[in-house]
Amino acid sequence: MCGILGLLLNDPNIDCAPEICEGLSLLQHRGQDACGIVTCGPKGRFFQCKANGMVRDIFDEKSVQKLIGGMGVGHVRYPTAGSFNNAEAQPFYVNSPYGIVFAHNGNLINTTSLLHFMDATAHRHINTSSDSELLLNIFANNLQQTGKFRINEDDIFTAIGGMMKQVKGAYACVAMLAGFGIIAFRDPNGIRPVGMASRKTATGNDYIIASESVVADASGFSEWSDVNPGEAIIITRAGVTRRQVHEPEIFAPDIFEYVYFARPDSVLDGVSVYRSRMAMGDALAVEVRRVLAQRRISVDVVIPVPDTSRVAALNLAQKLNLPYREGFIKNRYIGRTFIMPGQQMRKKNVRRKLNAMALEFADKNVLLVDDSIVRGTTSKEIIQMAKDVGAKKVIVASCAPPIRYPNVYGIDMPSRNELVAYGRHEDSIAGAIGADLVIFQTLPDLIESVRQFNTSINVFDCSVFTGEYVTGGVDESYLSHIESLRADNVRSKVAAMTGELSAQEGKGGGGAGVAVNGVNGRQTVLTSNGPSGQNGNGPDDTVGLHNSWYS
Repeated sequence: MCGILGLLLNDPNIDCAPEICEGLSLLQHRGQDACGIVTCGPKGRFFQCKANGMVRDIFDEKSVQKLIGGMGVGHVRYPTAGSFNNAEAQPFYVNSPYGIVFAHNGNLINTTSLLHFMDATAHRHINTSSDSELLLNIFANNLQQTGKFRINEDDIFTAIGGMMKQVKGAYACVAMLAGFGIIAFRDPNGIRPVGMASRKTATGNDYIIASESVVADASGFSEWSDVNPGEAIIITRAGVTRRQVHEPEIFAPDIFEYVYFARPDSVLDGVSVYRSRMAMGDALAVEVRRVLAQRRISVDVVIPVPDTSRVAALNLAQKLNLPYREGFIKNRYIGRTFIMPGQQMRKKNVRRKLNAMALEFADKNVLLVDDSIVRGTTSKEIIQMAKDVGAKKVIVASCAPPIRYPNVYGIDMPSRNELVAYGRHEDSIAGAIGADLVIFQTLPDLIESVRQFNTSINVFDCSVFTGEYVTGGVDESYLSHIESLRADNVRSKVAAMTGELSAQEGKGGGGAGVAVNGVNGRQTVLTSNGPSGQNGNGPDDTVGLHNSWYS
């Protein structure tokens, strides 16, 4: 799961990097492994800064000042199938054709055949194991086929439409073409979120593209509009052009965005994340009342597992007429444990992140409300913490059904054997995490909790609960392959292999270099593209005259 952001300011003399940096900090919850910004300055030159780490650590005042230009692309990342290599921090860049910068949220499922195509037919080198770089090169290759000195918007739309026919999986993307503008598109199923908004200025309109609407709200943009499935948007200083470049398929946004990933103050595909989580709490209350009555168990207090489950827990407590208490105090300087790399690191950070207050647990039957139970690492530690401070019984209520299958569309739920619910029924899950009882939301209730706010969405991607993958092409051999790449023990080895190529790297022809300045692994690079390929839109159309690297 990643966060993407694109910004085009109407005044090219105002640098967009400070605002992109602020926007990325609002998307930090979507990825804490790496971040990056690339801006486009005078004569189409790209200015880059990216590295492993948090936004606040990578982008100090000095590095932001070096990012010149009125349009740019930003990205926050955590890895799924890829490694933790600094080289895989996004945005990615290719100089041919025309100079393209690219940021991607999602995951492709036909990378093997695409890598072969890149090697045997397109003759383009893929330098990392990231499918984001692969997707960029598919797009670049399609643009290359025009053979034009200057391309137009029709050429870009055609290239994206062709790319959508070639690739399978989930992708929400923002790209930047040197001296031309920014581009956004979304996979035909709309699995991953992305939208755009505008802001009026004295000289014209600024435009923003982001994974979540909260970025637009905080920056004074309005008229948020989701990118439709299979749609592409081109934004230049002359205006916005939207086009459906791929025939509509089943619209199936990932329901886990509403359960966990998105901020509660965001609106995704017309659905308020906050309202959907309120509805999840109401629906879960009904199931909790039924199960507790059946088991003849009483509950003294409802306590949320901070932070994502707070909204649902409060509604649940109100509906059940039970006291709601904050039993865990959170250290806000520790990252989200779900997206931390490695089981041991996740386990170690749970107790650093949360502290249980004995006053709220001692001699009570406690109902802990969590958004979901994935690996069970966090849940097990939290339950033990509650018992350590005197809880008599700990019942866990999950806003999501049991997660029994891997996510192949960009969320790090890797190996089935790592999922605590895989091959287990509810009582067995409770035993595995040390709970006295576990109560799960039903899938129909979860779907209705979200769908009631936008009834035009008929289907959600619920593959982590059902094992049914909306794109097709996911069979046992694929799952085994992706699990071998993603499993924690393999990923730990890959993370240690700094400077070495991974299993998918080293294929194809020659590649481009990256200059690193050696400060926290931060790349502060000034790049530029090859021969000019712009249509003259905007003041930066004299690009492509330089090929220098500056640190």
